Amino acid sequence: MGGGELRLSIPADQPLWAEGIHETPLRVSGIQSANYSGSVGSTVGGQPFRDGLEVREEQGEFWGVTPLYSDVEITMRGVITPWSMVAFWLAGVETAPELSGEICVMEVFGTAPHEIGMGLHRFRDPNLTEDWGTVTHSLDISDFHTYGVKWRRESLAFTIDGEVVKRVDQAPQYPMQLQIAVFDFPDRADLVDGPVPVPELIVSRVTCS
Repeated sequence: MGGGELRLSIPADQPLWAEGIHETPLRVSGIQSANYSGSVGSTVGGQPFRDGLEVREEQGEFWGVTPLYSDVEITMRGVITPWSMVAFWLAGVETAPELSGEICVMEVFGTAPHEIGMGLHRFRDPNLTEDWGTVTHSLDISDFHTYGVKWRRESLAFTIDGEVVKRVDQAPQYPMQLQIAVFDFPDRADLVDGPVPVPELIVSRVTCS
């Protein structure tokens, strides 16, 4: 934090995330606005990426910012290459497995910098239907832009710089946490010639209203 910005980065010596457990090599720098999980050895926890995962380190319960039916916006820019990505999403805190839907406000891979991923992921919520896709946009991800969602009880309207670019006619019905992260994928190193810049996500503003 400094100068009115949050800067998330992945230096070259940062170790892998979930090494030996995640299917492919992955590194990440991220922040989330809440946390809930069970005791060590339990399977209670948010956004499991495969079946049978267990809690390895107990974390205190934390409810920081958990909006419900809100206008949520982030102003950010990313420094990415073909082997990295940036993302901002809302996820159910998962006090129960079915409270697991995700509102993906934006995700951009360096391999397709003009394809903005956004929409709704069902995961284990039986009341939701998967509705996620990409929106082609001429923006430069390295410049500051504002991405948002107008979350209502039965709808989601996704925006870029105030313009609605996607609508979904359903929505999660429970509080969600905010998650902001930059990722890189070491097994894609052959996609970049020469030294790889440090992936960064720079955030100047996040609002929930």
